[in-house]
Amino acid sequence: MMDKIFDPAAVEARVSTAWDEAQAFRAGRPERAGAEPFSIVIPPPNVTGSLHMGHALNNTIQDILVRFERMRGRDVLWQPGTDHAGIATQMVVERKLAETQQPGRRELGREEFLRRVWAWKEESGGTIIGQLKRLGASCDWSRERFTMDEGLSRAVLKTFVDLHAQGLIYRDKRLVNWDPKFQTAISDLEVQQIEVKGHLWHFDYPVVDEAGAPTGAVITVATTRPETMLGDTAVAVHPDDERYRDLVGRRVRLPLVNRLIPIVADSYSDPEKGTGAVKITPAHDFNDFEVGRRQGCRPINVLDPEARIQLAGNADFLDGAEPEDAALALDGLDRFEARKRVVELMEERGLLRAVEPNTHAVPHGDRSGVVIEPYLTDQWYVNVKPLAERALQAVRDRQTKFVPENYEKIFFQWLENIEPWCVSRQLWWGHQIPVWYDGDGGVFVAESEAEAAAQARAKHGTDVALTRDPDVLDTWFSSALWPFSTLGWPDKTPELARFYPTNTLVTGKDIIFFWVARMMMMGLHLTDRAPFETVYLHTLVRDEKGAKMSKSKGNVVDPVDLIDRFGADALRFTLAALAAPGRDIKLGAQRVEGYRNFATKLWNAARFAEMNGCELKADFRPEAVRETLNRWALTEAAKAVAEVAQGITVYRFNDAAAAAYRFVWNVFCDWYLELAKPVLQGEGVDPAARAETQATIAFLIDQIAKLLHPFMPFLTEELWAIKGQALPESRGLLTLESWPDLSAYADAQAEAEIGWLVDLISEVRSARSETNVPAGAQVPLVLVGADANVRARVDRWSETLTRLARLSEIGFTEAAPKNSVQLLVRGSVAALPLEGIVDLAAEVARLKKEAGKAKSEIAKIEGKLGNADFLARAPEEVVDEQRERRDAEAARLAKIEEALVRLSDA
Repeated sequence: MMDKIFDPAAVEARVSTAWDEAQAFRAGRPERAGAEPFSIVIPPPNVTGSLHMGHALNNTIQDILVRFERMRGRDVLWQPGTDHAGIATQMVVERKLAETQQPGRRELGREEFLRRVWAWKEESGGTIIGQLKRLGASCDWSRERFTMDEGLSRAVLKTFVDLHAQGLIYRDKRLVNWDPKFQTAISDLEVQQIEVKGHLWHFDYPVVDEAGAPTGAVITVATTRPETMLGDTAVAVHPDDERYRDLVGRRVRLPLVNRLIPIVADSYSDPEKGTGAVKITPAHDFNDFEVGRRQGCRPINVLDPEARIQLAGNADFLDGAEPEDAALALDGLDRFEARKRVVELMEERGLLRAVEPNTHAVPHGDRSGVVIEPYLTDQWYVNVKPLAERALQAVRDRQTKFVPENYEKIFFQWLENIEPWCVSRQLWWGHQIPVWYDGDGGVFVAESEAEAAAQARAKHGTDVALTRDPDVLDTWFSSALWPFSTLGWPDKTPELARFYPTNTLVTGKDIIFFWVARMMMMGLHLTDRAPFETVYLHTLVRDEKGAKMSKSKGNVVDPVDLIDRFGADALRFTLAALAAPGRDIKLGAQRVEGYRNFATKLWNAARFAEMNGCELKADFRPEAVRETLNRWALTEAAKAVAEVAQGITVYRFNDAAAAAYRFVWNVFCDWYLELAKPVLQGEGVDPAARAETQATIAFLIDQIAKLLHPFMPFLTEELWAIKGQALPESRGLLTLESWPDLSAYADAQAEAEIGWLVDLISEVRSARSETNVPAGAQVPLVLVGADANVRARVDRWSETLTRLARLSEIGFTEAAPKNSVQLLVRGSVAALPLEGIVDLAAEVARLKKEAGKAKSEIAKIEGKLGNADFLARAPEEVVDEQRERRDAEAARLAKIEEALVRLSDA
């Protein structure tokens, strides 16, 4: 006997154990040796991580795909693993050391600190894997990989060495985004631009003659970074700016520093902004760096790695200048303290012309939260331009397709304008760069210290002491190799031959540059093949009001909490149902509760079937079914199977979920079981008809389990096991069963008859509701001009029609009665005479009034949405809410107008 209620917590644990014991998700199962492979690599979550809603969506979509393809008979590999996440993991461990008042990283030293990180990884790093299993992710867990596993590390070292040998990796002194908190370079993609209320300071720089004497003239520059003026090496004006034409080629004496710097003409200066003259600080601004290169102005770095003023011993700063003591006194000050002091000093000297309030975007580190500095350092770079061209061509040639397709434009725009990739990071946790230096500055790039020593010996003729580069590689360098390094590359393994290239990559639109583009570039360059055929990019999961989730807002929805409350199946189905291409998901607990009710509905239907003797029959043959109702149910099931398969195949998971939902809730539970009740429970029913109906219901519950399995694996696996107990021989796990094929059982005649019956009852119910017929009132139904076929249907189903549509009688006529609401059902005309039951004139008046209200509300909302100022100022979630309200009112208006049309015929 089935339990009265479905208990997800108990079922999920039991089913997970059964999957694990059967090794159900292992790729390369013997019985599938000749099957077509299907492979996906998981976007490796950070080893520091725990499951968030983006992970839940991403992995639900992947699991739908792999369970579907597994049921279609393919040899599926869903490759799992985690990322070492250099900066994030180092930050977590350093924080833990501080919280427990242990020595910090630098006190511990590199070797001991890394030992602590590895220990933490072993202890806590598997949290997210356990949570993914709770979600139902059917990865081949026996193949779990970590980006710093020995095999993956070897792939990273080989890639670096080979790219260096090919001239694609090189060392250069350039500006980077520098995080003063972590004291490392970070990529553009790890920088957040945050609007900050600050100031624009206008400084006068004295113009001097050829001998360096003041002329009495000044040129005024505006800056948001007064402290960087210590490193100014030019002032730029636009070549066409008449105000400064005579000053181009002259020099100014940099206040406080007393360095003489030129006034140069450069199109970077905008005559419409500020004073039209800009200070050029090549070592502390990306645009200024480019101007400096064009104008031959050397960069002077005046900050240390912690963003403190660094003047003492700074040869570049002192070269050719005699700074004031007040300037030298700035040495060692924090950049923001130095900013205040520079402004004070300029004001004391009468050189502060003006101060304006100024709101502008300031770069912040996405993990540290501190203001990022453009900083001049030696770093390792990858020349990705030639790699990017191959990736672009692969997409143009359709070797790799993007879904939705519009993301291709974004991909093209970024890769067509790509800059060299800075791959070195000043961290300790990660893949240490395989470069060694001798005492003379000689550079030796090798996969091991022994190879580097051999290179040095060949150069010097004897063994020399070597020092390894202390930096590590950007985390995305190893992640870029993930699709093939996890399969054993650079070795030619059987797994690499069978499962690479992969079929589909499922990932968030926010890492198209971080990860997707880099995998494309590395995959094509190193394996000569694009790493995946299709890239499916999903959107963001927002809160129920459409706001982006953030801890600071307190609106983060925890997927583990939702699993605890409603079960993994309910959460998964919710995410699938809301995953419309290109649209962010609005998620609240109420939505998940709604799909928990869907699971309950199916469970209750299965219990109803059990209580009514609906058991699986080993000899049941669907093609031999004779009852029209049962043939109709099989037809609807065949339609649902086709729609769900089509939806999954074209990555429209919301359409697939909607088709499954419609069949299970509306067709099977609400209509089929309701229409079958007289056969199951009535007296004097043909025993053969009852037995056939019982067997058909049991069969269809099995098909529903298969149909829903990719979305709701725990519930369906449990139903499969319970229902299979009626069979004489035990059967295997549902997850390894075949996807249903019911196309041979579709019956157009059965669909025409039962479909007409369902539509007629639905239309009567709608008309009753729209015209305010009292719920308990029984009304007559008249079929107008009915042919023999319709009359026969009415005769067969009159009892059902009367019961389900709450009719007092059913009649036939050649013309619609006066004061009746007319219904058109599949070419047949039916009428509900409502005179004496409803005041039709009052109903028309009421509906017209409601229509007026709806039109007024739509106009009001359209006014807001047509207001450019509103669209520019309102938060995205507010604009979305207005659009949804407009759409809801438009749908309500359509229903009202439909009712008015019916009543106008009365």
